[in-house]
Amino acid sequence: MTTSVRGDQLARLLGRWHALPGRRRSPDYAALAGAVRGLLSDGRLALGVRLPAERELAEALAISRTTVSAAYRALRETGHLASRRGAGSWTTLPNGHRVASSGLWTPEDDLDMIDLGCAASAAPVEIVPAARAAADDLPRYLGSAGYHPTGLPELRAAVADGYTARGVPTTPEQILITSGTQQALDLVLRLSVPVGAPVLVETPTYPNALAALAARRARISTHGLDIEHGWDGEMLLGALRQIKPRMTYVIPEFHNPTGHLMPTELRERLVATAHSTGADLIVDESFVDLPLDDPSMPPPVAVFDRHSRVTSIGGMSKAYWGGLRIGWVRASAPLVQRLAAIRVGVDMASPVLEQLVAVHLLANAAEIVAARRAQLRFRRDTLVAALREQLPEWRFVVPGGGVTLWAELDGPISSALSRAAEDVGVRLAPGPRFGLDGTLERFLRLPFTLPADDLAEAVRRIASVRHDLDHAARPVWRTPVVIT
Repeated sequence: MTTSVRGDQLARLLGRWHALPGRRRSPDYAALAGAVRGLLSDGRLALGVRLPAERELAEALAISRTTVSAAYRALRETGHLASRRGAGSWTTLPNGHRVASSGLWTPEDDLDMIDLGCAASAAPVEIVPAARAAADDLPRYLGSAGYHPTGLPELRAAVADGYTARGVPTTPEQILITSGTQQALDLVLRLSVPVGAPVLVETPTYPNALAALAARRARISTHGLDIEHGWDGEMLLGALRQIKPRMTYVIPEFHNPTGHLMPTELRERLVATAHSTGADLIVDESFVDLPLDDPSMPPPVAVFDRHSRVTSIGGMSKAYWGGLRIGWVRASAPLVQRLAAIRVGVDMASPVLEQLVAVHLLANAAEIVAARRAQLRFRRDTLVAALREQLPEWRFVVPGGGVTLWAELDGPISSALSRAAEDVGVRLAPGPRFGLDGTLERFLRLPFTLPADDLAEAVRRIASVRHDLDHAARPVWRTPVVIT
């Protein structure tokens, strides 16, 4: 069934829709069409969504209906909108597009683009020998059907040992192996968040978590993170007490996208407050293996759990390779069995061969992760140096770990800058992707997972585009004239 977006909703998503690159003079209808295309390209507006009627959107934006009509016509001409008399207009994308590594649509001819929209690294060299060793192990499983809904015993044991080493005693029965961290989150939400239930998330936060919550039709409330200090403990705990959410989703280790690390005291108080308010916690530990400066880490949030309120999720995408679709859930053993029962209706089980590869990689985790940290540290420092040289007016805190830097720009131009950067071969993830309803236009997420030379070149191109925004003539906005 086609979903629809109201005029006021689309207006919030569009935000400062006329803030297009000043180096091109554009009438209002072209600026509006470009802003809608931008929402499609960065995933904030889904495909197959029915847009509001022309009159409704014109009223929401306080512009003329002829401007909206011309914008819709321009979108139809570029293949971004399909219309049928009496049925309305809904979003599409033109032929010649593909799904990019970030999960967003992109032209097929942009393979040389520097993609800063995806925060994931290339595979380590140890992948190939691990795959060969896994193939040698495979015959042990070929006599069975190959379905292991909770995961292979040896992989569950290896993941459990990792939690135990971090100070959280864990048995294999408390581990569910999933097809990536995203599936781990989806399964927990399917089990624990009824349709319409209140949930609390950080803002900014991981965009795919917001998408998963939207799919559950959850009522989302947010707690804002400060760019310099991260969580305000009193405000976060106060939000928990006031909202009393069914579920709270947090990323305490090198938060995506801000890179902040939650202090130990707040972790303990968060668990205690969640218990007192009846809220469950989903703790996303995707970046826990990637401290880049101080190797000492606060204890896991689950250390403070005495009432089975904490469900931890993690995986191998960030420290190892995104192409290895291995994730996991750590929870109480009864909850793991309930999750496995739900999982059977989704994809039965994770691939046996990939699980065996993961077993061999985890056996060499110390060496692999140490090399990854050194690589990311060098790339982070390269990105920081380039930003300070090319864009000194931007404000940011150097992250102590993870893979992303969260920059505050010198104006609410994130979406406009991202659209302009596409023209010079750089794909960006604008700030509003990490929040709700078009907020965070002053922010930009910059991952440092690409080679250092690519990062330096990307910043140079972004700086040139930012310069154009300031030094070109101001656009003259005109309403098109309808000629009959």
